[in-house]
Amino acid sequence: MVLFAFILFIYAALITQLAFGIVKTNKQTKIEILSPKTTFSIIVPFRNEAENLPFLLESIEKLNYPKELFEVILVDDESEEKYDLRSTIYDLKIILNQRKSNSPKKDAIETAIQIAKYNWIVTTDADCEVPENWLAIFDTEIQNKKAKMCVGSVGYTTETGFLHDFQNNDFLSLQGATAGSFGIEKPFMCNGANFAYEKGFFETLNGFEGNNNLASGDDVFLLQKALKSAPDKITYLGNLNIVLTKSCDSWKALTNQRVRWASKTSAYNNWYPKILGIIVFLTNLSGLLLLVAPFYKLETLQLAIYFWVLKFGIDFMFLKFSAAYFRLPFKNFLSSFLVYPFFTVLVVVKALFGKFEWKERRF
Repeated sequence: MVLFAFILFIYAALITQLAFGIVKTNKQTKIEILSPKTTFSIIVPFRNEAENLPFLLESIEKLNYPKELFEVILVDDESEEKYDLRSTIYDLKIILNQRKSNSPKKDAIETAIQIAKYNWIVTTDADCEVPENWLAIFDTEIQNKKAKMCVGSVGYTTETGFLHDFQNNDFLSLQGATAGSFGIEKPFMCNGANFAYEKGFFETLNGFEGNNNLASGDDVFLLQKALKSAPDKITYLGNLNIVLTKSCDSWKALTNQRVRWASKTSAYNNWYPKILGIIVFLTNLSGLLLLVAPFYKLETLQLAIYFWVLKFGIDFMFLKFSAAYFRLPFKNFLSSFLVYPFFTVLVVVKALFGKFEWKERRF
């Protein structure tokens, strides 16, 4: 029983530390946009996204940025459905992915970088919509801070139903962990749906070399390389520049997505996310064990109640901090809180011992 208490104590300490990290990021809600100077090549890997791409391209068309200063490269990763380009007011092209590793997305990005015309690479996903000042804010941060890499934030579009509320709450916790880790100067996570880096810097880091055996991680492993090479050249945009994406439309798709994300954790070269991941898993596993324990030993009932009440308070506090910081809503928290331990344990077990599907492929 002492072990359960110890695990919860460490969990509370780590989550509280990340909550204070969110406060320390202290990003302003407004930014003074500078006269545009930076040129961008926007890279969008896609596979069977004919339904989503028009919405992304329409949001790009509305960008508050000179059209002659950016291009868009769509990389078709063996789509079974054909996507026809429409006429646009900006430079737009489709190329075919050149596969050479176990990671289709990394291959797609490297394929596009080889023909990219401009100095900065920006990546996003086909099911996203970007804000109108997306490139303008990147440009301002680059000019002000002489950055070589910019980490942006991602949120879900508003949809109804418990599945979407659960994903939103879970994703808010991940984005909160990203903000908090930057705040305490222990960054370890970013999202390729809103990510920018100088092309020369990418080449200096040898791109995805060393981790392209893993299907995902085009974002976090590149960030980790950058943190080793030039941590002072990385800027975090926090709540200034949020790209919106769609949540999964089924529990199966959500599970596969989270298993894909979790499968790369063991390859992190940073100790902090590994410890955080282990403690989060052990805390949720402990909660499930304590649900069963009173049936075998009634004296554990009080401990189980204390454990769940304290965890509820810790999780609610952190999600509240994250939602306030990103100015994004969260709802259905109690139901999400009760389902989350079962979901987390399932994802970790599948990540350790199973496979996952991604874009109609098995990994």
